[in-house]
Amino acid sequence: MTIKVGDRLPQAKFTVMTEEGPKAKTTDDIFKGKKVALFAVPGAYTGTCHKMHMPSVFQSAAAIKAKGIDTIAVVAVNDVFVMNAWKRDTDFNNEAIYLADGNAEFTKAAGLDFDGSGHGLGLRSKRYSMLVEDGVVKTFNLEANPGKVEVSGGDTLLGQL
Repeated sequence: MTIKVGDRLPQAKFTVMTEEGPKAKTTDDIFKGKKVALFAVPGAYTGTCHKMHMPSVFQSAAAIKAKGIDTIAVVAVNDVFVMNAWKRDTDFNNEAIYLADGNAEFTKAAGLDFDGSGHGLGLRSKRYSMLVEDGVVKTFNLEANPGKVEVSGGDTLLGQL
């Protein structure tokens, strides 16, 4: 079942890169007591994700944070090393936390996975954005087509704040 507005995020573990190396973070570590703008992509460095989705997030990042957002988070079904390199190559002002959902634990629990094996991608996350307050979904923008950024970009979420 797909998560929806009003639902609490599922409990899951992500991996983030720290100065000491990879570190596990739970859903509560990221979302409890915070307002979080969450952006999910099918894959780091993939064409639409890299050239369209992330630029839309970072063009709006300062304005999103100015609206009272504590954290901007980006999640993908990629390993922590890929996510760390992608953060380096997209988040030039260190405005977001990149959450590696390498085993798709969070993505599957939220019902937001899809099979991209027909394109050599394996299990991936659907493309979406969410406003999450204290772990509860307040706004949810799910793309109908994973190759497009029509409703899940930073500008759309900013307009909803």
